[in-house]
Amino acid sequence: MKNRFTLLAKLALNDIFYDRKVSFCIIASLVAVIAPLLLLFSLKYGIVSQLRHQLVNDPTNLEIKIVGNLNLSQDWFDWLKQQPETQFSIPLTRSLNTIIDLKKEANFVRNVELIPTTSGDPITQQSLLNENSIILSALSAEKLQAKQGESITLVATRNENGQEEKALLPLKVQAILNEQQFPRAAIFVPMSLLIGVEDFRDGMKTELFPTASGKPNDKLRKNFARARIYAKSLDDVAPLALKLREQFHIDTRTESKAIENVKAIDSVLNVIFMVIAFTSVVGCVLSLIGAFLANIDRKRKDIAVLRLIGFQQSAVGIYLVFQAIVLSSIAFILSYGLYLFGSQLFNQILGTSLSGSHFVSRLAPIHLCLAFIFSFLLAGVVAAIGAVRAVKIQPAESLRDV
Repeated sequence: MKNRFTLLAKLALNDIFYDRKVSFCIIASLVAVIAPLLLLFSLKYGIVSQLRHQLVNDPTNLEIKIVGNLNLSQDWFDWLKQQPETQFSIPLTRSLNTIIDLKKEANFVRNVELIPTTSGDPITQQSLLNENSIILSALSAEKLQAKQGESITLVATRNENGQEEKALLPLKVQAILNEQQFPRAAIFVPMSLLIGVEDFRDGMKTELFPTASGKPNDKLRKNFARARIYAKSLDDVAPLALKLREQFHIDTRTESKAIENVKAIDSVLNVIFMVIAFTSVVGCVLSLIGAFLANIDRKRKDIAVLRLIGFQQSAVGIYLVFQAIVLSSIAFILSYGLYLFGSQLFNQILGTSLSGSHFVSRLAPIHLCLAFIFSFLLAGVVAAIGAVRAVKIQPAESLRDV
């Protein structure tokens, strides 16, 4: 049995080489479909995955901003952290108390955002080492001309009895975020520092500024005006925002429009790809069926000889399917080579059109495996259709011309 199959494989390969012109036409038919589809799908996958990558890597797209100042209790924050869509949350004070000034020697920066942070923050991606450590945004560091490890001074201002009062707090720069992480002028601080600044501006005496006067404040802060909220994924943003609106009547702002735009692009490209792929495959199938059937008619005598020397109907079918497998494999290898060339060309010419992207044409290994299986099955199905006709050829046909 093994020797018979080996003989059958050798005959099939020799036949492919002998009829190389016909084999070339069949291979060309497959390449004409497979290579463009690989490039088309790689563009669709590369562009959409790049857009999604940019959205996911920008934590601001995962942020859910609360509109206005509220009165959020600790129970509410506990509920928020328990939601499966929540990645990170931390309280925020009133919006007017989240703006401060910074200075370093002769450099002075006004109206810097004061943002609380803790472990798990998707923006900073690190924890503060101690209560005097802070993280600067790139813009703040540039304006202050500050570097990592240097000291800066936080300047908090309040009006007390008609007079402006300033409080200074020395801080150490633990890290500096790049512009992609946070583009605005900001300083990321421990929660205690944010609360201390608000208490100071409310006329309270606080340990943060021990030399400043104020009313004693022994109450533990339990309620907050706002919160920093980040969802786990792009798909979790809308459901979490909906929960806040429906259950607590909290108005929110999200980047849902940008998220929906990417999903819409993905959907439209899917439709375009499927239509083009369907028409291409139908055309290829019809072309291959015609080529295989014509080839079988041309080789009726040769197939009859195979039957005459002892090959069964199943062996003839395997013979034709094996040829199709070999031809489709060669076609896929050539198509993959053309895809690599075209993909490299697209990436060099069009890659600069997408901000921050390194590719616009890309396929994952799983896509290439699926494409090979598809081309394999396509040729196999067409060969099977031809084999149905071939097995009907009788051995006697080889004797008619003798």
